[in-house]
Formats: sequence, C-alpha cells, structure tokens
Amino acid sequence: MERAEESRLMNQSPDKVILLAPLTGPVVPLADVPDPVFAGGMFGDGIAIDPLDGRLLAPCDGVVTHLARTGHAVTLQTREGAEILLHIGIDTVELGGEGFTTKVAQGDHVRAGDLLIEFDQDAVGMKAPSLVSVIAIANSEAFDVIERGSGRVTAGVSPLLSLRAKGGTAAEESAGTSPSEVRVQASRTIKLVQAGGLHARPAARAREAVRGLQARVDVHHEGRQANVESVVGLLGLGAGEGATVELIGTGRDAAQAVDAVARELLREVHGELEETPARMKSPAPGAATRPSGIPLDPNTLAGVCAAPGIAVGKLVRWDDADLTPPELASGTSAAESRLLDRALATVDAELNTTVRDASQRGAVGEAGIFAVHRVLLEDPTLVDAARDLISLGKSAGFAWREAIRAQIAVLANVEDLLLAERAADLRDIEKRVLRALGHTNSAARVLPEEAVLTAAEFTPSDLSSLDRSRVSALVMAAGGATSHAAIIARQLGIPALVAVGDALHAIPDGTQVVVDASAGRLEYAPTELDVERARLERDRLAGVREANRRTSQQAAATRDGRAIEVAANIATIDDARTAVENGADSVGLLRTELLFIHRESAPNADEHRQSYQAIVEALGGRTAIIRTLDVGADKEVPYLTLPPETNPALGLRGIRLAQVRPDLLDDQLRGLIAVQPAGSVRILLPMVTDAGELVRVRKRIDDLARGLGRTDPIEVGVMIEVPSAALLADQLARHADFLSIGTNDLTQYTLAMDRCQADLAAQADGLHPGVLRLIDQTTKGAAKHGKWVGVCGALAGDPVAVPLLVGLGVTELSVDPVAVPGIKARVRNLDYQLCRQRASDLLALDSAQAVRAASREIWPLD
Repeated sequence: MERAEESRLMNQSPDKVILLAPLTGPVVPLADVPDPVFAGGMFGDGIAIDPLDGRLLAPCDGVVTHLARTGHAVTLQTREGAEILLHIGIDTVELGGEGFTTKVAQGDHVRAGDLLIEFDQDAVGMKAPSLVSVIAIANSEAFDVIERGSGRVTAGVSPLLSLRAKGGTAAEESAGTSPSEVRVQASRTIKLVQAGGLHARPAARAREAVRGLQARVDVHHEGRQANVESVVGLLGLGAGEGATVELIGTGRDAAQAVDAVARELLREVHGELEETPARMKSPAPGAATRPSGIPLDPNTLAGVCAAPGIAVGKLVRWDDADLTPPELASGTSAAESRLLDRALATVDAELNTTVRDASQRGAVGEAGIFAVHRVLLEDPTLVDAARDLISLGKSAGFAWREAIRAQIAVLANVEDLLLAERAADLRDIEKRVLRALGHTNSAARVLPEEAVLTAAEFTPSDLSSLDRSRVSALVMAAGGATSHAAIIARQLGIPALVAVGDALHAIPDGTQVVVDASAGRLEYAPTELDVERARLERDRLAGVREANRRTSQQAAATRDGRAIEVAANIATIDDARTAVENGADSVGLLRTELLFIHRESAPNADEHRQSYQAIVEALGGRTAIIRTLDVGADKEVPYLTLPPETNPALGLRGIRLAQVRPDLLDDQLRGLIAVQPAGSVRILLPMVTDAGELVRVRKRIDDLARGLGRTDPIEVGVMIEVPSAALLADQLARHADFLSIGTNDLTQYTLAMDRCQADLAAQADGLHPGVLRLIDQTTKGAAKHGKWVGVCGALAGDPVAVPLLVGLGVTELSVDPVAVPGIKARVRNLDYQLCRQRASDLLALDSAQAVRAASREIWPLD
C-alpha cells in the first residue's frame, strides 16, 4: 500500500485532489456508462470502472457524508470540499440492499484505501442491469477534472482522477474532526423521566446541545441506534417515558457532548407546552368568545365564519395527496440539489415567521408545533436521503417526498400516539417543500363519509368538483369570509371556517373534529360527549331549517306589508334547481365565469346561449339576473391568460376586461340576448365605476340586439361594488334599470382590505358604518329615478344584516339557495318602519362590531 500512502500525501496538495481507483477493473468513460442519467453527467463529471472483485475502497481521505440505506452507494467529502459519489452498478438501489455489506457508517472519517463496502458480484450481477460503477464529482460546479485514468486500474493503488478547484486554488477546508479524534469515546446510560420520553422537543434540544462541539453522539435503545443530529432518527427509537437509553460519543469533545445531551434529556422543563397526543386532551368547546391575548386550548383553533353551521366528521387534508412531482430530474444532480436547497430555505423562512407571529400573540402551542417543523426540515436523515436519491437522477421533489415517506414508515413501526402526530408533521413539511418547488395537482379524490376538508385555501375549481354529499364542512388556513371559495361553500350549504392559520396543517389526517363555523371554532379529537352535543345542535338547526323550508314557497313581506324579494345566487343548473326547491323568487345573480371554469377554450355565443337557456328553463318562469364575465383577483379561467398584475383586484376585472378582449363580451352578450322567452334574463355589468362605462356597454347591447332581430327592451343593471359607483348611484340609475350591490367587493375596496387576506378576515365586515353609508347613498340615488336596489353580496344572507338592509331601502336580497328559507323567515319577523328608523340611527355608530351588537339587541336571532 505504499502507492496508496504516496497518493494520500499528494491528496493534500493545495492545488489539486488525487483520487485513487476505488475498484479493480477496466476504466469506462462516463459517456459509455449504460445509463443515460450517468452518461449525461446528471451526477456530475466523473468516470466509471467495470469491477473485477467485490470490494469498494476509499479513493481518498475524507468524511462519509452519506451512506445509502441500501448499501449500494456512498458519498465522501474531502478536506478540500470535493464531494465524491461512489455508486456500485446500475439500478442497484432496486435490490433493496441485497448483496451489499457496508463497512463504514455515516459520519465516519476514512483514509485512502479503507474498505467502504463489500458486495457479492454474482448476486448483484444476476439482478442488476450492469455492474459498471460510477465515480462522480457531485459538486462539479466547484471542481474541474484535470486528469483521468485509463486502461485497467487497481483499487487503492492506481490514480484515477485529478481534481482542481475552479479558479486554480483549493477549496476551503471543511470543518470537521480529524480521523485520529474519531477514536476518542465516552458513554453514559440514563433513564428518561420526562413525560412522553424521547420526543420531538427534547430531541431538538439535545441536538442543539452538541452544536459546535467536535463530536458525534449516538443514542442506543433496545437494539436500535440514532445519531443525535437526527430528530427523526431519535423519534424512531420509540424510547418512551421511563425507557433506558445509552449515549455513546466519539470525537475530541465526546465527553462534553454526551454530558450535554444527558442534561437536556433529563432536565425538568418549565414553561414548555407538554407533548401529549391531541386525542388525549379534549375539553368541550365553549360558546364564549376567546378573550384577547389568552391562548386557545391546545386542541381548539379559532377562525372566521365563512358559512354558518355545525359539523362533525373526520379531517381530510385536501392537498395531502395532490402533489405528484416527476420522478426523473430535468437537469443535473447539482442543479436539483440547488433547487432543493432553495425550497428548504423558503420553507424555513415561512416557518420562522409563523413561529414568531404565534409567539407574539401568545399561541405557545402553535409556536411549539412549528418550531419542531423547522427542526425536522433540516434533519440530516431527511436531507441526506433526498440528496442520495438526487444523485441517482431523481428530481428534487421526488427525492424529498420519498425521503419523508421512508421516515414516516419508520415511525409507523413504533406504537406511540405522539409519533403518529409527528408523522403528520413530516407530511406537512413534505407538502410545504413540494409547493415551494412549484408542484401542484388538483386531481379528483374519493372522500369518506362526513369528511371535513382542510386546505391552505380552496379554489372555486376545487369546490366545483366536490362530492358534496360526503363533505360536512370546509376549513381553510387562509382565505377570507367573502372569498369566492367561501361564497361557493355557502351556496352548497356547507359550514365553512376560514383564516384558521397554519396550525391547521399540523392536525393529523383522519382526526375526529367538531366544526362550529357559526362560533368560528374547530375542535380536534373531541370526546364522545362533545361529539354528541354537536350532533344534537346540528339536528336542532336542521329542524329550524326544515320548518322554514315548509313556508319557503310563500312570498316574503315584513309584518307591516313591505314586500322583499328573496332571490338566489347561483353558478350552475344544479344551483338553479336547488333555488327553486328552496323557494327563491328569482335568481339575483348568476356568476357566469363559474359555468366555464374548467374549459380550455372560451365558449362561443351559441354555447353561452345553451347554458343560460337550460338554467332559465330550470327556473320555471322565474327571471334571472345574469352577470357578464367577472374574472381576475381570486378567479381565473384557463382559456384567459391575463397579463401579470401587481394587484389583480385593482386591475382587469369585470367590465374592464372588454377593453382588452371585446370579443369575449360580445359572444356572451349575443348568447344572453338570444335566450327565450324575452324578458326572462336581465343583464348585470360588474366593476362599473362611472356612467360613461355603462352608457358604452348599453349601446353595445342595443346594437347587438338589433343585429339579432330583437326589438323589446333588455333590462340592464349595474353592480355597485366600488365606492365611486355608490357615490355616483344617482347618475348610474339614470341609465340603468336596477342596481345590485356587491357587498363583498364594496367592503374590500371601501376598507382597503383584501377580501382573501386571512389576517384581515375578521375585520373585513360589511356592517362597517362606512360601507352602510355607501349602501344608503346607493338606495337614495336610485330612488331619484324610481329604480330598485338589490344586494347580492354575502351581507344579504347575514341574518344580523337583513334588518339594516331592509331599513336602508333595499327591496331584493339575493342569497345562497339553501339560505332562502331562513332569510324569508327573518323578513317576516321584521317591522319595516322600525327597520327604517333604527337603521338610520346605526349609521352613526363607529365600528362594525358596534353595529352588529346593536342589531342583535334590537332584532334578536332565534
């Protein structure tokens, strides 16, 4: 081995790194390797050997930075920073470790010529496509190959590759423990006394305790071992409260490191949230509002009601199975590694913000959950396993997903309720990183009965494909109560909660939950008593709805005779049928963009006509107000690619779209004009800001009608959803047949609060006095020209708001189909003159909260 020692000394040259042949056999150029991933350089530059024996030796001094779980590959890092991947055979990962015997462990320091792996040539050769083995420089972007061996080489003797750091100087020496220090050892046996044993938080503290020390500490328990650097590995030991574990340290600071770990695992912790499985703690939900600054119970989350109601069911994470990254990389392994690094950094920053915000508002439990997620995110067991797969030509997303799932499988083998929740934590960071890598997929899913669907935020297309018979509630981490997903939830009659926050993602899939959307609360893992109470209240509310439904076909009027038309907001023909069944007097808003949301191309005029005609026929003689295409903000359709906008909510929305795509509006108007019988359709124009826009579009409608041979007048209305339209209502009413107030957007633009911003969801309330004053100005402006005013926003379906809207002069309330019976019943219990008087008084209040409180006092709810 004299040549090996000589080459090892050469390896320390400041300008180049010399790698000895790790195998004996003929050299194979990289381009001739029988695998396109290797041959294409996706692993990095390098060379290959067709081995003649079954011994893989270290080609240089270095540290084992990764050892494949299946024993077929190993990565070394030299003092100069070169990362050397040694891969035995082609597709040998598929053998699952059969035929391979590793002689080193991850973290070991080795010298040139040391035995790394033994393999059975015959066994591996019979099952693998080829035994040709690759030696690749994984960080080829930092090192050039300046010399390559050829012919037959001898393991541990023949120089194979010479490397030089790019720029002509050696890379900075990597910090680490010298080989001689590895042999320094210390050990200690301790008994775990903390509740829960060796779980996430003590494991994370133990890891932090050895940071900066020149030592490796392994924890041994019942024949298993894990490095203290890997929280996932420590969890997999299954060492519960009272378990005995042995700490073994190696390296210069071994004794100090072992003592530090022992202190963290033994010390009594004060002020830290106890780690207990959620299903073991379940206080009953209370009706009282949570006082500001007081944390919620550990198994209760607060949100904002988007659709009222109570539901019981099993939590289903809607986006849990949605992300399917491609298996093969599209670029080099180095490029894929960089993609993963960027994604991990992005997610870490997001989690850091979440932890900070949760801590500031006193949500200790939530902060603790996501602090653990940050620790898991950088766990070397996960990151190194992903890099190993990337080195095999896999994409960053695929590698990350597989690394996570391998560790979830390890935890699944340990019977521990808390570890099941840690597996959910791993699934969450899996999805976060995949989303950061840009992977999305909304494939349809089969749902269990009584599914409570959760997601960061649902899109209209998500909800349009739901099997609504199986969904009992929707819960979103983000979103607002007037987002279009919330609107659709109300149309479906499904209780919905928004703005719950990132803590929602930490609840394990399949957990029993109670959703009290009306109270803005979600309780996970409730007791049987809690579930029974929730079911009883749900049944009571269902009884009230049934009683209202029996009178829903009757007209609605106040006790003193003020007639109020109660219409329905719809998006599909099924909604139209539901509206009729629930006694809707008409359709106050048909959102046409949702009819065509899945199309890849825009509908032509006849396709528009057919769609609207079918809905009109389903209404059985009732009129329909049909809004022209309104896309942008949180609504997108595939066939319309709008230019990028800094703030889409203030950009090409509604009628403004006609400025860039007049053909789309013309086709839709032709379809609307052609619907029979004449007069069954009224046209509603969205996002109008002044009378000039209305006059131009109205002229276009008249021209198209004449061209189609229609002579009877066509009713055209304007949506009042921007403050300028409300302020100019008297001018608009001169040219419009009616005005319809879209309180969702009117609230957004009046209060300068994004309707989909979770942090503002509770404040973006349409009962704000500023919004109510604009509604008052709208009804007064319309009255000057004898025009009627309706409300088609969420406020129309809010029982607390109904008396105020009636009192301000609104004569049509357009609500979600399932809400029609309840709103009719509400109107019948009102006195119009009292509503007029008190609504005027309430305009003088200073906040939405004050208005709501006063309304509840004057007009109590059932």
